[in-house]
Amino acid sequence: MAGVAVAQPQLPPVRLSPRVRVLVGLAYLLIAAAIVVDLLTGPGSTFSPILAALPVLAAISTRKVAVPLVAGLVGTLAVGVLSVANSGVPTVVHATAAATVLAVTFTSTASVALVAARERELAQVRSVAAAAQQALLRPVPRRFGPLRVAVRYVAAAAEARIGGDLYEVLPTPYGTRLLLGDVRGKGLSAVEAAVDVLGVFRDASQTEPDLTAVARRLDGALARRPGGEEFVTAVLVGVPDHGPATIVNCGHPPPLLRDASGATVEVDPPAYAPPLALLSLVGGAYTARTVDFRPGELLLLYTDGVSEARDAADRFYPLLERVAAMRADDPDALLDELLADVRAYAGGSLNDDAAVLAFRRDTSAGARRSLL
Repeated sequence: MAGVAVAQPQLPPVRLSPRVRVLVGLAYLLIAAAIVVDLLTGPGSTFSPILAALPVLAAISTRKVAVPLVAGLVGTLAVGVLSVANSGVPTVVHATAAATVLAVTFTSTASVALVAARERELAQVRSVAAAAQQALLRPVPRRFGPLRVAVRYVAAAAEARIGGDLYEVLPTPYGTRLLLGDVRGKGLSAVEAAVDVLGVFRDASQTEPDLTAVARRLDGALARRPGGEEFVTAVLVGVPDHGPATIVNCGHPPPLLRDASGATVEVDPPAYAPPLALLSLVGGAYTARTVDFRPGELLLLYTDGVSEARDAADRFYPLLERVAAMRADDPDALLDELLADVRAYAGGSLNDDAAVLAFRRDTSAGARRSLL
């Protein structure tokens, strides 16, 4: 079987913060001052042991093993020069200083090599994770039939590539179908659950005329996962080219419906339904809500990373009121404005992954919203 070659990632240069650069610069100045004082104080004393700091300082700002080696060589030569200048100091002191510089040089070089290897491994993992995310959460085109669509995914961890939120938008024989969900679980098992949900949704959406049947298939697939303890809150939406939209809510925060004037309401389900994978445990059934989704109106789907963002006083983000006050009517512009507002409200960062999906029917004069 042929293998897949993975290119060694190029490590970016080490970027030190201004404070660290100042501290490193002061350390170099201290070494330089010690050498000057050593040469001025005569042959009876030496400061040569301080030269052992050179390879350490060199290792801070590099991922190349040659840098601390060269710094250590310079430090060892400097010890030799100072030993000649300080002939009154016992030879054992000079030898000990040289040995110390060499020992620290080899240690610093090994540390740089180890850190560089770990960073290459991490870069490879991130590259694989980015490819996995691209396969799991595929880019969404901006237009599906009469709909203009926008989606944003924001991981709470700055370095994260895959989180617990998922989304999909598909053209089907029954119109455009959309999914937004949130896996309640952690680690690889949660990612596997997201893969299962998206895979079943992509298949069932093409074959099931009834959106509640799609939800039942998603629930059954998750419930049958061996050893799986995750469940998924989700909202499914079906939008035909003409006519009302259908919304099936599986234990998820209710979508928001925004008309052309900006008036915004929550679209609650007709009856409570449990998250996916829990239907057989709590009973009940998935039911659909029909919305007269007119031209110019916009539906916003979101995960609780948005609705449960908190400010410094531990108050939840007032999503309904904020969205109603926003001026943007284009889905892309609205999501950019919304996420910027949520981040500002939460003090600059989110505590949980957040996914938002907005779609708008093309406008026509005199469009007016109504709920059935």
